[in-house]
Amino acid sequence: MSILVENISKKFGSFQALDRVNLEIKNGSLVGLLGPSGSGKSTLLRVLAGLELPDSGRIWLEGQDATQMKLQDREIGFVFQNYALFPHLTVFENIAFGLEVKNLDSLLKKQRVQELLKLMQLEKFGNCYPNQLSGGQRQRVALARALAVEPKVLLLDEPFAALDAKIRKQLRSWLRELHHQISVTTVFVTHDYAEAMELAQEIVILEKGQILQIGTAQELSDHPTNSFVEEFLELNKD
Repeated sequence: MSILVENISKKFGSFQALDRVNLEIKNGSLVGLLGPSGSGKSTLLRVLAGLELPDSGRIWLEGQDATQMKLQDREIGFVFQNYALFPHLTVFENIAFGLEVKNLDSLLKKQRVQELLKLMQLEKFGNCYPNQLSGGQRQRVALARALAVEPKVLLLDEPFAALDAKIRKQLRSWLRELHHQISVTTVFVTHDYAEAMELAQEIVILEKGQILQIGTAQELSDHPTNSFVEEFLELNKD
């Protein structure tokens, strides 16, 4: 699904979280929203999801005006930074949760969950509870739950922030391969340049609610548009 962000602005009290943001995301692409804390990247992700309504501007999904559309009608999967798994449900039940509202036949539902368990390399953990899993495994369960309803867009809010460096690197490689397999339009938020550089086909740099530059990792590194971009990338290279 293609996404068009058209002149989006959003304030929280006197704080300008987004300021006339324009962005086009191609169908099937993997895009990273990169910037320091307070730059507007998570607010933009939540506006795309329908979790926040913009004060002005429009969101277009596959050419349809989705600005006022509810989250459940947008065909979007959202993975929160803290995973938001249900502690009282097993891995199987967590993944199946989104399918309950679709009233799928129980056999079809079971098949879909088993497909996702295999895709996420979690076949042995279907009967486990979240507190019995590692951080990386919980992240994969959250991704599986988001993908269960076969969304056309996948949104990830700082998906690896709570994990240690070794696990983050492993999951970045795994997520890149997963995107190659499923080709779902994916947008993720990060403040980690290395993460954005390794994962994203295109990186969007934000600061103070505005987009400063869009490009590949190579383009940003070779041709930063201003001193902020150059200094931010230099500070976050490692």
